[in-house]
Amino acid sequence: MLLHLTKVLDNAKLANIREMLGKTRFVDGKHSAGMVAEQVKHNEEVQSGSQQAQYLDQLVMSSLAENADFRSGALPYRVAQPVFARYTKGMYYGDHIDDPVMGSGIEKFRTDLAVTLFLNDPSEYEGGELVLQSNFGEKRIKLAAGDAVLYPASSLHRIDEVTHGERLVAVTWIQSMVRDNEKRELLFGLDQARNDLLAQAPKNDTSKKVDHTYVNLVRMWSEL
Repeated sequence: MLLHLTKVLDNAKLANIREMLGKTRFVDGKHSAGMVAEQVKHNEEVQSGSQQAQYLDQLVMSSLAENADFRSGALPYRVAQPVFARYTKGMYYGDHIDDPVMGSGIEKFRTDLAVTLFLNDPSEYEGGELVLQSNFGEKRIKLAAGDAVLYPASSLHRIDEVTHGERLVAVTWIQSMVRDNEKRELLFGLDQARNDLLAQAPKNDTSKKVDHTYVNLVRMWSEL
């Protein structure tokens, strides 16, 4: 499932993030890449561990957690700390698939989904599209600042070369309570219908049946 999340960040949060990124040190993005991705990765990332990085992490993570479509589409169990990436002229990230397992020790988690959150307006740079390979061909994605896209981490994808300006994004990965992508897609559609029914007629028997069905399917399919 490919899901467009609108207005994850409002203008005030975006301005705050942009100001903080202007004061934060970026390092070569290859340091966080695996053996294969390292060969095709050419970007810069915020150095982790700094006070600024921790503040940025909290701001993005709380905003995602507040987004209803993210919660419904991802059914998150574990979410990685975001990586803040910068692409300037000539930078790109060639075809790759994200690592299936991230973290270390007891902090390891499976990467079912990835999120790219766009931090600056597409008019500020040329190129830099996120290109996803799907069963229906290539999907080229370049969203408004504050919007995000949720997609399977198993997808072959790339970032096209930036030919002008600067591309700023935050990227994170999720282990879902429901591992199977098709099941998550069915649950997302059912949850949208459930929410509509509960908003319009919360005491209606049909609303209650759909609600109970959704809850029990999550119970049946979750891997916790």
